Amino acid sequence: MYRTALRNVLASKGRLLMTMLAVLLGTAFVAGTMVFSDSVGQAFKDSQSSSFDNISVQVHNSAAGSDAKASDNNSSALPLTDATVQRIAALPGAQSARGTVTGFAGLSDPQGNLIGERGNTQGSNWVPGADGRDSTYPMVQGTGPVNSRQIAVDQRTAEKNGFKVGDTVRLAVNGPVMQMTVTGIFTTVDPQVKAGGSLVLFDTATAQQLYLKAGQFTTIQAVAKPGTSEQQLLSEVLPVLPHSGNITAKTGVKLSADSTAAVQAATSGMRTALLAFAGIALFVGIFLISNTFTMLIAQRTRETALMRAIGASRRQITNSVLLEALFVGVFASLGGLLAGIGIGAGLKAFLGSGGNLPAGGLVIAPTTVVATLLTGVVVTVVAALLPSIRASRVPPVAAMSSNDQPATQKSLVVRNSIGAAFFGTGLAAVLYGAHLGGSSGRLPVGAGAGLILIGAFVLTPLLSRPLIALVGPLFARLYGVSGKLAKQNALRNPRRTAATASALTIGLTLISALTVIGASVTDAVTKQVTSGMKADYAVSVMLGEPVSPSALPAIKSTAGVSATSVIDSQYVKADGRDLSVSGFDADSFSRLVAPTMLDGSAGAIGQGAALVDKSTAASHHWSVGGSARFTYPNGSTGTVRIGGIYQDSGLLGPVMMSESVLSPHTTAPYYSAVLVSGTAGASPALEQALKDSTGRNPLVQVQSQQQMVKEFSSQISLLLNVMYGLLGMAVLIAVLGVVNTLAMSVFERKREIGMLRAIGLDRRGIKRMVRLESVAIALFGAVLGVAIGEFLAWAAVQLLKSSLTGLTTAFPAGQLAAYVLAAALVGLGAALWPARRASRLDILDSIKTS
Repeated sequence: MYRTALRNVLASKGRLLMTMLAVLLGTAFVAGTMVFSDSVGQAFKDSQSSSFDNISVQVHNSAAGSDAKASDNNSSALPLTDATVQRIAALPGAQSARGTVTGFAGLSDPQGNLIGERGNTQGSNWVPGADGRDSTYPMVQGTGPVNSRQIAVDQRTAEKNGFKVGDTVRLAVNGPVMQMTVTGIFTTVDPQVKAGGSLVLFDTATAQQLYLKAGQFTTIQAVAKPGTSEQQLLSEVLPVLPHSGNITAKTGVKLSADSTAAVQAATSGMRTALLAFAGIALFVGIFLISNTFTMLIAQRTRETALMRAIGASRRQITNSVLLEALFVGVFASLGGLLAGIGIGAGLKAFLGSGGNLPAGGLVIAPTTVVATLLTGVVVTVVAALLPSIRASRVPPVAAMSSNDQPATQKSLVVRNSIGAAFFGTGLAAVLYGAHLGGSSGRLPVGAGAGLILIGAFVLTPLLSRPLIALVGPLFARLYGVSGKLAKQNALRNPRRTAATASALTIGLTLISALTVIGASVTDAVTKQVTSGMKADYAVSVMLGEPVSPSALPAIKSTAGVSATSVIDSQYVKADGRDLSVSGFDADSFSRLVAPTMLDGSAGAIGQGAALVDKSTAASHHWSVGGSARFTYPNGSTGTVRIGGIYQDSGLLGPVMMSESVLSPHTTAPYYSAVLVSGTAGASPALEQALKDSTGRNPLVQVQSQQQMVKEFSSQISLLLNVMYGLLGMAVLIAVLGVVNTLAMSVFERKREIGMLRAIGLDRRGIKRMVRLESVAIALFGAVLGVAIGEFLAWAAVQLLKSSLTGLTTAFPAGQLAAYVLAAALVGLGAALWPARRASRLDILDSIKTS
């Protein structure tokens, strides 16, 4: 039996090629993902391993520098100061202590473009010792900065952008653009720089002025004296620190461990996401593999029957088919492993070419090898299990009497009953989860979606008849005999048609669901922006940084500006809970903002009252005319009258107040944006004038309503395109399944095709028949997939409603119709080779085929 299995593999190697290709693609995806993530993770670990070598204890202020947020503007946040550095340096176990200041720095290249658009350009301070050198940042050219007009640049950034000592460069933090002179070029072991980021150094006073306040630091790094352990030094440091929740202290060992854990978490998330798509591809491959083995076994029915007749047991027949699948799985997985190593290397080289990844070798872990081979083999054997059992159950006499053993009525009834049970249960679970909404409904919707897909797969033979029959009259009317035969061939074996179409159904279900969700979210955001804002432009800073107060006078005095208002984002406490509050200029509020009022008046904000959205009002039991008691960022408390309740809006936030009422109770402003209206509305001239007034700052964004919507839409589109690309692997495998099915179908119908040729059907008619059969199968899979995808997307939107105000399900009919049309074209393309093969069969040779 083992020799027979091997002989069957070699005899059917042409027919099994596409099956092996499906396994190879899926396992290559798995191997490539693991090689890439392991390599990147190891490179990041290596790059960070040396960054904490000279740190025994690090004290960090989470409310300072690049970590600062609007919620940090409260009285409980205490700074790290010069006095803190001196106290730590004077500890018995401390050899030295240095204060550092860090934050985002927008450095322009020679062409005026922002370096590090993803926020990987940082600024810090140069801390020279008694010898005039900073051991953390050794200078390879020039010297460190000593005044507010000087900076030093890391060597990699300088070489990449052509910076030299003495050059003048443009740089901005969150205020006006500064012209800075490069006084030095340094090297560093900073992991962010090694990973492709950039670093500029200021003198300490300038860094403090830009990011904090005079005499304050983001972190303090202490080095222990010889003989003093890190833990001992930490126990000495803790008592001298400000007692505040924003101040933390960790040993160098702890910092390194946390850094390694962060890298592992980041790469693990990426690996999980990519492996999920690899799993989808392999799941689709199961249909192809199972279908292929079913057809191969059907073609070898008489051979199998003869083996049964001469004494082979059912178990031996089953094992023979499974062994055949094992051979296919092993060889395909080995090929997938090799291809995956290439994919991993290619991804690392591609993403690392722009300097976005640290240098490092390719990591091929034993886990990767074992997981890839095991996955491919298990998937192939499991997919072949049901066909092998079916082969063993065919009685020898019945098998030798016919090559076509239709499913019994009993088996179809059982199958349809099981499918209906799965589908019905899944449908009920999804509807229940959608009714619950939010996080409570995720589990029922997720489980129900899985049951619906399983039920649909089981029911596809039943569904195929009525759906494919719908195109029958059209095919017959347009293509005559070829169209009629194509419909009959597609319906001849519903199980085979269903298995072939199911692969396409999976891909189209996911793609159409993503499309509907993306369109729905984009539509909701568009409505929020266009209905909630009257302003012509919003001026903001990239990467969520606040607009500097120093930029406000220039914006207000810009020619063509008729009204402006800051959006001061602060956090207060109400009923013991944190609550986001936005401060607006009351005098210009009505010309810039248009909340959808449900009760009260938007004009109440000019009288010192607060406007509250519907959800917040309900949560705190507030009503118009009532009052709310706030604990403000500076620790003071006060009572504010509720002047109006408006429809929830992610754009406007939960509470709006007059800036003149809010600002006296804050520790520092946090202007998330500045709204601007023009005397003549939005115009290219006003947009350019606003950019000029902010000094053509590479960090500043001047966006109209349409531009804000377009930016968000482009982000959604980018995400969708990435996911479409990953799902493309599953669609490709589905296409291979169609090709494989048609090729084997042509072989099975060799005599029939010969008879059709003999009675007058020409080669063009044969080609048309095969192509139309493929189109019918593809359309069936696409229509079913789009329908299921739309329903699941509707359920997902119900879950997201609580997170995004105004979210409703939007069905982009044109795009969904395009998917169905594309599936038909895919089916047409997949049939080209099988159709050509069928048309070239010799008539007499085909007729005498046994």
